[in-house]
Amino acid sequence: MPKVSSVIVPYAAYLRVYEPLAAFPDDERAHWTRYARRPDRPSYQDELRRSLADLLPTPPVAVPVHESADAFVTEVDGVVCVCPWRTRLRGWQALGELAEDFPEPVLDALIPPVVRRQSAQDYERWLERNPDARPWIRTATWQVPINWFVLVSDAEREYDEGGDGEAAAAPVLRYRTPMVQARRRVARALRALREAVDEGPLIDGLVDVGRWLEEFHPRSLVELDYGGLVHALPAGELEADHSAADVAEGIEALRHGDGVAAGAAYGRLVERWRAVRDRRSAN
Repeated sequence: MPKVSSVIVPYAAYLRVYEPLAAFPDDERAHWTRYARRPDRPSYQDELRRSLADLLPTPPVAVPVHESADAFVTEVDGVVCVCPWRTRLRGWQALGELAEDFPEPVLDALIPPVVRRQSAQDYERWLERNPDARPWIRTATWQVPINWFVLVSDAEREYDEGGDGEAAAAPVLRYRTPMVQARRRVARALRALREAVDEGPLIDGLVDVGRWLEEFHPRSLVELDYGGLVHALPAGELEADHSAADVAEGIEALRHGDGVAAGAAYGRLVERWRAVRDRRSAN
């Protein structure tokens, strides 16, 4: 197999939920308890590299044959919380969304129709046995959806510029917030938006992410991670990126009936992400 360990898969952002061990059924809780003690747990990049490796064979492995037994682990106020990868489930869901992003000839070249049909059939059979399944991780390519920024506060922003040199760590930009705060922000934003604007994609997206958050334990941790998008933002602009603050300012302006201030905040957001959209178009 070609070497992929040094490859960084770029241009995807992630919304993750870390649940406390108490949220899991007994058998799964035992697995994650043992897993959390491991000193060699894989990193974010390890997950991406494994996904890339599945795309190297011909035909590619669009969806893993077996579900991942890995997770991301963190500690919140002394409580161990885990975010299961659920790579197989997310692969099925991503495959179903590809038709919205690519014309059929391009999609056929990426993943042959016979592979897509078989994966769709496998997913349907799996859903019959697991109707309540949901992922702990959401992925967005070439963007951070505006509704994700609603969940977090600029005060929760964590930025690390990385280092210099070939082996240096990449920059990191992420937000982490308690689940109760994320849910509260969704509810407040929906009230403000529904009073100010007609139904539309922003409200629909916020309703969708709010329903997703309701599936998890109230003591969970929500993480918005720019992931590989740190490589898509122009040099010097990542450190100055305070998109969550712009979204919060815009919603607060709508709450007070100040359309001019809301428009200005939205304009800053659009301008900041224009370079990323242009880069996507160039690819």
